[in-house]
Parts: sequence; C-alpha cells; structure tokens
Amino acid sequence: MTHYAIVGALLFGLGLVGFLSRRNLIIVFLSTELMFQGAVVNFVAFGRLHQNLQGQSFALFLLAIAAVEASLALALVVLLFRRKGTLDVDVWRTMQG
Repeated sequence: MTHYAIVGALLFGLGLVGFLSRRNLIIVFLSTELMFQGAVVNFVAFGRLHQNLQGQSFALFLLAIAAVEASLALALVVLLFRRKGTLDVDVWRTMQG
C-alpha cells in the first residue's frame, strides 16, 4: 500500500510542478492529466486497503471526467492557436474586452 501511495503522490507532485512551471498550454493540460492519474492511483490503493470498491468506482468516475476534460482542452487549444498563432500562456494572460 505504501508503494502505491508514494507513486500516486509522485505523479501528482510531478504534474503540479509541470502545471506551475511550464508556459505551453499543451504541457499545462498534460500536467493536469498527470495529477488526475496520481489521484486515481491513490483512490484505488486506499480502496484496496479498506477492502471495498468505493475507491475503484470513484477512480472510474474520475477517469471519465478526465476524458471529457481532455477533449474540451484539446478543442480549446485548437481554438486559441487559431486565434493568435501561439500556445504561450503569457500571450493569453492579459484579457481584452
């Protein structure tokens, strides 16, 4: 159980570092997916530790949410790239009315 929790925490931490340090929108969205996967590993590990299926069922629900988020993020990235021709976060930081 400890190994699974450590792997889940490492995945989540790596995703958090990637989310906070990168400026490319695609890398930011991939880092969010990595944080989702770290949470899924922890849910399954704790569900197995407590001998119930609640962790696995919540992990399946989270995987479905992650798939929907990935498709919406891809559509958003394509839309933003068509509008300004770049995926740099700093270009999109200032809002225009």
